[in-house]
Amino acid sequence: MENRMIPLTFSQLSVGDSIWLLLFFLAAIGPYIAARINRTPVSLATVISLMLVAVLQFLNALIGTTTGSDFDPVFFGALIPAWVLEPSHFHRLFFAGWLHGGAMHVLGNILVVALIGIPLEGRLGARRWLVVYILGLLGGNIAWCLTHPDSTVPALGASGACFGLLGGYMVCWPNDKVVFPLIFLIRAWPIGLIALIRLGFEVYYVYSIDAGRMGGGNVAHLAHIGGFFLCFAVARVVARGAPSSLDDDSGDPYAMGAGNLGTVPTISEEDGHPWIGADFPLDAVSERVMKRLFAEGDEPETRLAWLEELAEQSVCPVCGSRIDVKTEGNARIFCTKHSTHIDWPKELV
Repeated sequence: MENRMIPLTFSQLSVGDSIWLLLFFLAAIGPYIAARINRTPVSLATVISLMLVAVLQFLNALIGTTTGSDFDPVFFGALIPAWVLEPSHFHRLFFAGWLHGGAMHVLGNILVVALIGIPLEGRLGARRWLVVYILGLLGGNIAWCLTHPDSTVPALGASGACFGLLGGYMVCWPNDKVVFPLIFLIRAWPIGLIALIRLGFEVYYVYSIDAGRMGGGNVAHLAHIGGFFLCFAVARVVARGAPSSLDDDSGDPYAMGAGNLGTVPTISEEDGHPWIGADFPLDAVSERVMKRLFAEGDEPETRLAWLEELAEQSVCPVCGSRIDVKTEGNARIFCTKHSTHIDWPKELV
């Protein structure tokens, strides 16, 4: 094969490089598409996405050059602060969050997404959870770029996003207890304690490095802190209108969702629904979802899934605002702008 430069931007990609990039893209977004279709947790999709990209990284390192390509995902996608302001390198702000430096690196982040992210999604809902995750990723990467503007050392990993989940969870529901390995024990700890200890270690590392007490190593501690504090600052705004109230101090995230719905009131197609004759009726897609809800909504878990789908596809029948699903007690749809407009299948005011 003819020697050539390892591609660093989209314009430098060969056909073989583009195929590898497409594979990485599919590995990253495929689980989210499947989660959307099957209505499974986006946090679980993130775990699978990170795992698939890590496997693909290993395969690329093992057989990449034998496929006629010089594509290296780290060279192409890792965060390099000195370059990131160039438009041809903007993709690194996102791409770097799916790349990792080894098995232990990716497994550590997957552990946080699984143990912290899944119960947090039960509180926030899928869309808000994804907003917090992406903000943590961007917050960490931007913090690293601002503190190391001239660095050409590649930085990669989802740790900023993971610390963002910790910061967002702590500011919204600090008393929730989740199972997590901490202080050499695996047990249920308050999320506030988990977050403070993990953040404390990061601050200690930064202070020790600055004071010359320890080497800089290869960990971007300031990125972790940046992701944490950005989500800590904005998560309560993001969480407004979430399935779980910010006033919920029960400390039990696992009581949220379908497992706590109990019995559900009977609904039938003959009884109709609030969108019939309303100013903002259902479109064709939402009508199909409504038919599935009537047909399959007798069980709490199934009803919750179809109500969430209906909330994504439609708007408030009274004012056209966004709607969401409450999961306390019986699952029901509510208007996020005017709570009196709709509370269904309970009642319509």
